[in-house]
Amino acid sequence: MNRTLTIAALAAGVLAAGTVIAQDKGASIKGAKEKCYGVSMAGKNDCAAGPGTTCAGTSKVDYQANAWKYVAKGSCTTIKTPKGMGSVTEMKS
Repeated sequence: MNRTLTIAALAAGVLAAGTVIAQDKGASIKGAKEKCYGVSMAGKNDCAAGPGTTCAGTSKVDYQANAWKYVAKGSCTTIKTPKGMGSVTEMKS
């Protein structure tokens, strides 16, 4: 009985540690990215594509000003498109 409880406790500890490690990894990935508006191609946005759309993959036109895509942190405003540069804030169409 004690052996079973010990094994169960160890398994729970390992699972909890794995969850913490996974959450930490996710935080570092997000930290390396930023939202960049006006740079995605039609249907390739990560989210926020304006009225009549639901989210990811729903932008209607290339470089839609109110649709964003994750890009490497610090690179957004250096991305040049036929409609101008990327923006870290939502733009007007």
